Amino acid sequence: MQQRFIGNRSVGAVGFGAMSFGGMFGATDEATSLACLDAAAAAGISHVDTANIYGMGVSERIIGMWGRRDVHLATKCGIVGGPPRTVRNDEPYIRQCLEESLRRLNREHVDLYYIHRRQPDIPIEDLAGTMAKLVQEGKIGGYGLSEIAPSTLRRAHAEHPVTAVQNEFSLWTRLPQLGLIQACQQLGVAFVAFSPLGRGVFGRTPLTRTFRAGIDFRDSNPRFVEPNFSANLAAIAPFRDLCAARGWTVPGAALAWVLAQGDHIIPIPGTRTADHLADWQVPVLDTADLSRIEHLLPAGFAHGSRYGDHQMAFVESYC
Repeated sequence: MQQRFIGNRSVGAVGFGAMSFGGMFGATDEATSLACLDAAAAAGISHVDTANIYGMGVSERIIGMWGRRDVHLATKCGIVGGPPRTVRNDEPYIRQCLEESLRRLNREHVDLYYIHRRQPDIPIEDLAGTMAKLVQEGKIGGYGLSEIAPSTLRRAHAEHPVTAVQNEFSLWTRLPQLGLIQACQQLGVAFVAFSPLGRGVFGRTPLTRTFRAGIDFRDSNPRFVEPNFSANLAAIAPFRDLCAARGWTVPGAALAWVLAQGDHIIPIPGTRTADHLADWQVPVLDTADLSRIEHLLPAGFAHGSRYGDHQMAFVESYC
């Protein structure tokens, strides 16, 4: 696998997002999750991303059970489970969450520690100062921010260098191209793209409306409810046809498009099973391929917002 950088650490260009280990998209179990992690490592994936909120610690605990020390590991804090869901970025809370995460992960140090959502009434400079202390103490290798605006990145980076920014980015979610990806490149910050496969819409086969209410959050996500859901499947169908004609897997081609948008971009697709991970075979796209994909799936093609109003709390907007 080709390599890219998070800070000064070289990692596989495609990372692994472990949210689904916490049951966010349906039931799973420890054995299946551990086998999936083994398959990821065998495929050359060397960056694993989780968070304390994923299954309320379940995802972190599974990664701790796995016990690999040769992977670059990231976790997050800042979202406080509800209802209602809130955020906290104060130093005592961040330190408490970090110690709890380290225990679950079976580590004394985490390579990358994100603030999952920003608390608006705490100056970003104060937050960056807290994260700088953790770096200086050797608790974390670097810090990151998630779902932020370019202005927030620049302010934080001026206080203490940011290692990575993690925002949603895929063929059907292009907002980061309106300033954030460029800001990361200018500052030497890795851009980590979560949900690069559109929460399964760019999976092996077309999705069906079988999301479990109250468990799978896609059940109430605007892009996955009718009439948007059927419209989106129809819009993506020609892309699926192109992949079949070229001998690409649909997930592999979607990841290749993300990777082609900048050499500082690292997508972190997720899955519960090793079987689905086998579809992440990334082809080399030439200029003609990228042009054809852009024609089939132009920016803004998606029907519906990426989040509902109830999911937008503490997500920074900038356009």
